[in-house]
Amino acid sequence: MGQPIMKQNFDAIVIGSGQSGPFLAVRMAAAGQQVAIIERHRFGGTCVNTGCIPTKTLVASAYNAHMVRRAADFGVRVAGPVDVDMKRVKARKDEITGKSRSGLESWLKNTPNCTVYHGHARFESPKEVTVGEELLTAPQIFINVGGRAAIPSLPGVENTPYLTNSTLLDLDVLPRHLIVVGGGYVGLEFGQIFRRFGSDVTIIERAARLIAHEDEDVSAEVQAILEREGVKVRLNATCIELTRQGDGEVGVCLDCAAGAPDVSGSHLLLAMGRTPNTDDLGLEKSGVARDKRGYILVDNQLRTNVPGIWALGDCNGRGGFTHTSYNDFEIVAANLLDHEPRSVTDRITAYNLYTDPPLGRAGMTERDARASGRRVLKGERPMTRVGRAVEKGETQGFMKVLVDADSKEILGAAILGTGGDEAIHCVLDMMYARAAYTVLKNAMHIHPTVSELIPTILGELQPL
Repeated sequence: MGQPIMKQNFDAIVIGSGQSGPFLAVRMAAAGQQVAIIERHRFGGTCVNTGCIPTKTLVASAYNAHMVRRAADFGVRVAGPVDVDMKRVKARKDEITGKSRSGLESWLKNTPNCTVYHGHARFESPKEVTVGEELLTAPQIFINVGGRAAIPSLPGVENTPYLTNSTLLDLDVLPRHLIVVGGGYVGLEFGQIFRRFGSDVTIIERAARLIAHEDEDVSAEVQAILEREGVKVRLNATCIELTRQGDGEVGVCLDCAAGAPDVSGSHLLLAMGRTPNTDDLGLEKSGVARDKRGYILVDNQLRTNVPGIWALGDCNGRGGFTHTSYNDFEIVAANLLDHEPRSVTDRITAYNLYTDPPLGRAGMTERDARASGRRVLKGERPMTRVGRAVEKGETQGFMKVLVDADSKEILGAAILGTGGDEAIHCVLDMMYARAAYTVLKNAMHIHPTVSELIPTILGELQPL
């Protein structure tokens, strides 16, 4: 690349088009500012291209395959075995993601005062960014570059073919045996998806249990759900070595407390965390500080250590979800444009695990609550005692809610069961309102739903 030959001045530069950058660019442009937004690859970031939208599209296909196999349970006859057309599955996923991506790109390109640049952005100074042979300058720069799958330095990784959450989405054939290294959220979702498509699946996890950030009862029930469907789970894999085998096979050597010392499969997915896309931005020229993992350090208003530079979304290490990235946009826009003081500390931890049934989570876990030193009350109910779940024939899982015995506020909840990804919001909204749990306990909910049992749970609280 030659020296930049064209210079353009803007009021603001947005680097990256994930779930916060585009909305901020449009808000600032609507306020009359001249804004540049830079995207090096595909519009929409992780969510649109390799995260939420494509994976939940696959979840839907896998759910349908699973329910067709269960058709006889509901008195429905299906002629012949269930077969999954992976090419059609992929085509459907590509169509949905493509529409979302093209819609976002069109929106940005047709927004007045907003200029779109295709190319790799790199800092030249705290106020200057190059894109190809153009030099862009602005007093405000917003970094929204997201993250990617972390590739661990496992023995043999450099010589063994593997997939990530991104490249796995390009498959249009069914793996004979998918080995998943990593028992976190990404690994569990893909593991169940491909098991329901018809692959043999083995999930390997270094820790003593899956999704170790969750409470033990949640981890145990999620594992049981997966194992009932035929997913093999290997825990305590303290020493993992990858190997390339004949006929295109891959192998994983294990040091586990129990089970065979190695596993062979046709495909290998590495799902061992994420890393931010901050290593090739020229940040050293901007003076922006990062932590030892590469995440950009920000304060509670998402400002970096350099005046005039903000970091939003996955690259700041303050969330890692589409909804936290979008909330980053809301926080920055509120402070800069609306003169409304908003902070990252305002938000409550909330997320879903999109296995089937899904896990909806808000606020504290039981472990968090015990460590807080509060007097805590707990209510819980198995999904076998939820009418809607029984009617749907989907009774796996349970619900539990934690309450502060003194303030009466709800501290947290876990809803692992059908509809849990939606039902969790009635708890989350009460937490944001900081209302006494009795408000929800006394509410009249609609029957038959999953949410209608939450007031019942709150009427049966016991000391933790």
